[in-house]
Amino acid sequence: MLPQRLRSLTPGRLKDDRRVRAAALGAGLIPPRTMHAPAEAALLVELAGDARRAVEIGVYEGSSAVATVAALPAGADLHLIDPFGHHPDALRAGAAATAWATRRAVGRAARRRPDVRVVWHVERSEDTAAAWSEPIDLVFVDGDHSEAGCALDWALWHPHVSPGGRVVFHDARDGSADGRGLPGPTAVVDRTFRNGGPPPGWAIEREVVSMVVARRD
Repeated sequence: MLPQRLRSLTPGRLKDDRRVRAAALGAGLIPPRTMHAPAEAALLVELAGDARRAVEIGVYEGSSAVATVAALPAGADLHLIDPFGHHPDALRAGAAATAWATRRAVGRAARRRPDVRVVWHVERSEDTAAAWSEPIDLVFVDGDHSEAGCALDWALWHPHVSPGGRVVFHDARDGSADGRGLPGPTAVVDRTFRNGGPPPGWAIEREVVSMVVARRD
């Protein structure tokens, strides 16, 4: 991997070029672009520690997937869902990831954990959910950040969460004095858990920076 000092000298226009990033990421010259605060990454690692089956919706370059696969217990499954390409409700303008480069980046981490099974779903989360029947311990909702998209992910995936399992919403604390977020996920969390109380059997367990963790009893 290229030293951080050398990477920092790369012009922004080149650093953000999709084809250049894909080539460098796939070759292992650069790490996946981090999309989470350090405290959020630490939270994901903590929650993954006792998850037998985890689902991540929205992978981008794989930074959270790399951390999660390292933290999962032996024998666990990690399902990664992303259609890849540019999606304006999932990523900032001009940002996009390439499936082969992200898969190589996550694959390097997965080779260090041969006792964890990584399953790719290169499609929209609703397409994966249509054929899903397995119980889940951890769902990370970080894909479509529109209100409708986030609400759909919640509606489709939370019924599969086992008792004691969790759904983690990213970018869901817009307007919070001690956090941040985006309007879509924040509206879904507020409507589902704050305005009128949470749905039966569910409660907000923790909030860290932009993340909201909902736990099933």
